[in-house]
Amino acid sequence: MGMVMIIEGLPYFAYPEKMKEMMMIITTLPHDSLRRFGGILMILGLGVVYLGKCVL
Repeated sequence: MGMVMIIEGLPYFAYPEKMKEMMMIITTLPHDSLRRFGGILMILGLGVVYLGKCVL
């Protein structure tokens, strides 16, 4: 969980102005696009965890 927090916090620390711009863009996206993007990220994350368990 700590690694997730570090990775999630990195863009906000390194590029705060760009992150604000990105948040403004995200608020204008349709719900379906955000839902699809979230689903893809979850599937990719599950794949990374699965590969980590199999390889290690």
